[in-house]
Amino acid sequence: MTDTIETGSSLVTGLFIDGRQRTTEQTIEVVDPGKPGVVVGYAAAASTADVDDAIDAARRAYPAWSGLSAQQRAAAMTEAVADLAEHRDEDAQILSQENGKIRFEAFIDALVFEIRWQLAVSIADDVEQARVLEPAPGIPVRTVVQHQSLGVVTIIVPFNWPIAILAASLPHALLAGNTVIVKPPPSAPLATARLVERIAAKLPAGVLNVVTGRDADMSALIEHDSVAKVHFTGSVGGGKRIMQLASQSLTRVVLELGGNDPAILLEDAIIDDEHLDRLYSSIFDSTGQICMNAKRIYVHRSRLDEVVDGLSARLDKAVIGYGLDADTTLGPLHSPIQKAFVLDLIEEAKASGADVREFGELPTRADLVGGNFLRPALVIDPDPALRVVTQEQFGPVIPLLPFDTEDEAVAAANDTWGGLCASVWTADPAAAQRVASQIVAGYVWINDHGAARLDLRAPFGGMKSSGFGREQGIDGIRSFQDTRAIAVLQPPAPASS
Repeated sequence: MTDTIETGSSLVTGLFIDGRQRTTEQTIEVVDPGKPGVVVGYAAAASTADVDDAIDAARRAYPAWSGLSAQQRAAAMTEAVADLAEHRDEDAQILSQENGKIRFEAFIDALVFEIRWQLAVSIADDVEQARVLEPAPGIPVRTVVQHQSLGVVTIIVPFNWPIAILAASLPHALLAGNTVIVKPPPSAPLATARLVERIAAKLPAGVLNVVTGRDADMSALIEHDSVAKVHFTGSVGGGKRIMQLASQSLTRVVLELGGNDPAILLEDAIIDDEHLDRLYSSIFDSTGQICMNAKRIYVHRSRLDEVVDGLSARLDKAVIGYGLDADTTLGPLHSPIQKAFVLDLIEEAKASGADVREFGELPTRADLVGGNFLRPALVIDPDPALRVVTQEQFGPVIPLLPFDTEDEAVAAANDTWGGLCASVWTADPAAAQRVASQIVAGYVWINDHGAARLDLRAPFGGMKSSGFGREQGIDGIRSFQDTRAIAVLQPPAPASS
């Protein structure tokens, strides 16, 4: 197997279907977000026939793979990732170039994949665990409740953390006994396609396949009668389109969508360097392009100046630049469209009269001028109706909103369309639990926030328009299984003489 095909100086990746790499006549051009006009590489553009072949390969591989025990699948999966570390530096470099994120984050992206994979296979003994319901008065049966795999699963990942996000579902789907087709993001497919191909080549043919291409040619991955489930991570709009397509064949879906995640700093919040560092990272990691990043900061009015000063001091040190440059702390946004959207939010806030403070200097190096770079900004005490408050920014801008009472903060935090993540910052454990229990979100941190602090064993997923279904841990396994009951009639007890 060849990881990549070199054409001149550009990287080219193929499809991987039924245990073999496949080239295509058409390709997708992958551009560098930081360097206008620079092409990072080309990804194969699958035809509808290629997609059908991938589905058929996964369907044919399913009986044998699902027929293995969970422990046998875990052993094969462990062997399949044995050499991931050997390629991690190269994967990180490619991901940084196609995504825009700083190289350190790209390395972590690839590292988290392996961590999540190993955590999944470590619970193999729980995959087939059954529950027994003994006979009861009026119910003369002994019932065994079991879990069984679904069949062919499609997993669709986004551009921002594609490799790490893939591992929140892929190993769980495989361990549960399903066969899988992975669809990397069309704007940043290269590193993900390479990694999945290396793993797939070590599993039985057809168990794991990777298909890259234009969305218009991919609908069968959702609509095909042989696809049992689709796991989609992306925008709310994308999730709605997935549901609409899936409804045609009643394909089940898990949707991990965006969020408008609040952080609430109560009056007694600890606002020292350690906590401010955590808060800053939760906002500006990946240049704000993480679904679980803090998107709205609610601060007790008496502490607002401390938080503004603390974040400002950190933003003063931010270095906006190319992701592979060693001193860069904030890379470019991934696309010109997203840059324009975030800039529009900032300009709208300025026009409203809000206190908008921007930081850092845009790159002036010739090869970076015109890249998707944006100065990070704080929007202080804005009108809550502004889009910078009501919409997911997915960029380096954050509103800071003062409040006076705890009830006011909780109500404001919950007054939104999403319910992915949230955080509560306080020195009082009782207050932390009280407020956290009232927030409508799938995951809540106490005195912390963000992807770097996620417990990779715990169930993760959203509420409201942030999606439904859970990934990670045994909940993630069950997401790729169905439940059945087998009941055996018990003979009546012998009559006493």
